[in-house]
Amino acid sequence: MIILVGYATVEGQTRKIAEAVAAAVEAAGDRALLFDIASGAEYAIAHPEAAILCAPVHAARYPASFASFVRQEASWLNSVPSAFVSVSLLIRSEFEEERDEAMHFPDALINDSSWRPTMMHHAAGALRYTEYDFFKRWIIRRMAELENAPTDVSRDHEFTDWKALSGFVEDFLDTAKG
Repeated sequence: MIILVGYATVEGQTRKIAEAVAAAVEAAGDRALLFDIASGAEYAIAHPEAAILCAPVHAARYPASFASFVRQEASWLNSVPSAFVSVSLLIRSEFEEERDEAMHFPDALINDSSWRPTMMHHAAGALRYTEYDFFKRWIIRRMAELENAPTDVSRDHEFTDWKALSGFVEDFLDTAKG
């Protein structure tokens, strides 16, 4: 199968997640077409046979370019096996209500676009302290303190569960070929 692995990224963790998804697709013997949705480019072949889309949540919404792509391609996405990887730090929160909130971030996107992904995975992102400016680093560190998350701003902290992500891709491929 040829599988579109489309992504939008803000700080780079979702790109890293999409690259891992593409690598898992290829390791399973299929072809992955890694595609940066925000680039606005066209993918070079006719519509692939399946799709796995990945996007981060920032300020309770997905990047505009990603939402626009999903709206534009919803009909096609609904005609093939498709999956969504939603990336959010809240999914790893110690507070149940915040994890629940993260589980529902895709609802607005799905309602707005009419896309109905076959499967969905919630992945934790990363704190990229070394890439933030002083003000953002200060704010994020304060927020991290409230969550009992790492506050060492001298390095980045990654929370993605790579094993769970790999299992998700494997399950999706089984379902898509089903």
